[in-house]
Amino acid sequence: MTDSESIRSESDLGSAGRESESVEAVARPEGASASPRRSLRRRLGGTVVLLVLVMLFFLPWWTLFASGVDWPFPVFLAGTVAFACWLVSFPFLMAAGHGHRRADRAARVADSTLGVIWVLFTWSALGGLVHLVLIGLDVGGADRARIIAVAVAVIPAGLLAWGHHEAMRVPRVKRLDVHVPRLGGGLDGTRVVVLADTHFGPIDRADWSVRVAEAVNALDADIVIHAGDIADGTPAQRRKQSAPLGTIRSRLAKVYVTGNHEYFGEAQGWLDRMAELGWEPLHNRNVMVERGGDLLVLAGVDDVTAESSGLAGHRANLLGALAGADPDRPVLLVAHQPKYVRQAAAAGIDLQVSGHTHGGQIWPFNFLVRLDQPVVHGLSRHGERTQLYTSRGAGFWGPPFRVFAPSEITLLTLRSGGEPAAAEHAGDTTADGTDFTASTGDDDS
Repeated sequence: MTDSESIRSESDLGSAGRESESVEAVARPEGASASPRRSLRRRLGGTVVLLVLVMLFFLPWWTLFASGVDWPFPVFLAGTVAFACWLVSFPFLMAAGHGHRRADRAARVADSTLGVIWVLFTWSALGGLVHLVLIGLDVGGADRARIIAVAVAVIPAGLLAWGHHEAMRVPRVKRLDVHVPRLGGGLDGTRVVVLADTHFGPIDRADWSVRVAEAVNALDADIVIHAGDIADGTPAQRRKQSAPLGTIRSRLAKVYVTGNHEYFGEAQGWLDRMAELGWEPLHNRNVMVERGGDLLVLAGVDDVTAESSGLAGHRANLLGALAGADPDRPVLLVAHQPKYVRQAAAAGIDLQVSGHTHGGQIWPFNFLVRLDQPVVHGLSRHGERTQLYTSRGAGFWGPPFRVFAPSEITLLTLRSGGEPAAAEHAGDTTADGTDFTASTGDDDS
């Protein structure tokens, strides 16, 4: 679409919108609600959130203090008061930390609370199942409930301590060869480093950012990709944490696309910030890289949530991203969310690189992620040609924990010719249900 066509389209849409508003104004009785359905949906959504929140806190409280454990009354009372205060304060902390105020201290407490209560809820549910089994087997006697309660307290405490260490450490390096049949021989061995979901946020991780940049530089990359969700907050808020990204080196290109979290905090500002740091923002556009006389198209699209943000000129536009690219050249597409692979496969993209899922971040949230995304992590094949690599990401969103979902920096080595492999390890499945295997290596660096 040309600029003049775009301007005409926007003008037409604006005229249509004004006409629609005029019709609504005439048809709607004075004083009537402008959008009763939207108001009803908002109330229903609020009710669902409240019920979920109460359940998240109720089940751990019940397991630890009220399910026949028969603790002394002062213990029961202290636990009940603590959980009640925790539940009541949580929404206010979330609003203060992630609302218009963006108070980092409140966000740190709220995010940690969310992680702790999710792990407690998970293990309380599992403990309840174990309790039922023990009752059926008539094992444990009068101490059953206390044994379950102690286990539900101890196991999550250990997992949360380990999970916090995993979240705050420099990610391990995951190495993987990716065979791209259309890749020219000159590009064989091209080293692509994938960084995703750094999520610079309320916890100051400027030192972590420095060490991540050093780890990326140690991989001697030809191409470095940041697949979005750079931060939670504005560029001004996270300036110190994002600064080390400017020290990252590559031989051919450093490219970046927006993730959904950029649209909570000045997406255009983050595009400008990354350009300032020496990265090439792929805002629905492409760049060509050459190695050994062969060309590779590096294309990128805005996140799929961009259009709903209302930010002018922001939407996932694959046609725009591929504009001017030679259709006979292999294409590496960067799209933040794995589910964009449907469009990528339809367009015959060779390789899509994504993040977003965090590998679930805190087990068993990965099963919920799978309801929204075709892949949670790893390499998969979609359609005749398209491969998708989904990174578990380098950082974390919200709760500073990673439980059974380790962070990663990924080194993809592109190989020309051959058949595409489509999984990191045995048991990964593609969208059509086919199993594949491929060798990988993990570093502790």
